[in-house]
Amino acid sequence: MTNEKPIADERAYRPAQPVVRKIDKADLRDALARGLADFNAMPTHLVFLCLIYPIVTLVAARTAAGYEVLPLVFPLFAGYTLIGPLVAIGMYELSRRREKGLDISRRHLFDVLRSPAIDAIVVLGIVLMGIYSAWLFAAQTIYELYFGSAVPASIAEFARQVFTTPSGWALIIAGCGVGFLFAVVVFTLSVLSFPLLLDRDVGVITAVTTSVRAVLANPTTMAMWGFIVVGALVIGSLPFFVGLAVVLPVLGHSTWHLYRKVVKS
Repeated sequence: MTNEKPIADERAYRPAQPVVRKIDKADLRDALARGLADFNAMPTHLVFLCLIYPIVTLVAARTAAGYEVLPLVFPLFAGYTLIGPLVAIGMYELSRRREKGLDISRRHLFDVLRSPAIDAIVVLGIVLMGIYSAWLFAAQTIYELYFGSAVPASIAEFARQVFTTPSGWALIIAGCGVGFLFAVVVFTLSVLSFPLLLDRDVGVITAVTTSVRAVLANPTTMAMWGFIVVGALVIGSLPFFVGLAVVLPVLGHSTWHLYRKVVKS
């Protein structure tokens, strides 16, 4: 029988404002290596396949039933990065447990539901979902600005409009620009917020401000991390989203180790 303490007892009571360190590229490489090691020790790809494919199937079926949702397919999946920190919270918990030498079976993915920080996690999760909804609204508005409210006649016609017309290229530029702003905001607010909430007895405001301070203290390195995350998600999405079942948990575990490097224990 393993000797485990409740999550409430494991969370350390430290000063209200955590100390933020400077990090460099070597720290990013080490965080990724440690994240991959965590995934190899605690593979959760089947869990993520069960989460990813019902969503993919639902969107595909809805698109086939009526092309009115076609303009939102890319924003739906691209905006997934906005709620990625919330989706990865189970990975943070598993990495935290492995770090402490506790049991790391997959059922502990859901231990966050018993965490004393669950209220703060829910609040921050609602904020991210709100931003995600705002992004979808913005994407729809941008599309209608260039193409009106007409429903695409087919997938081929929609692709022709987007990739071969001046309005389509303007749509791509405007959409990517606005999406980048949403991503920067979410990344800055949440890159370290959820790991900090799991690890310490702090509130939402302290978690968010610590994440913001970490990004401001390491602008270049954290920007590199953001591009690593985006690049990994794009690569993982290419083979029919199968790769995301590995990419998502590895990035989640790696983010926990990034948190350990940035926020002083």
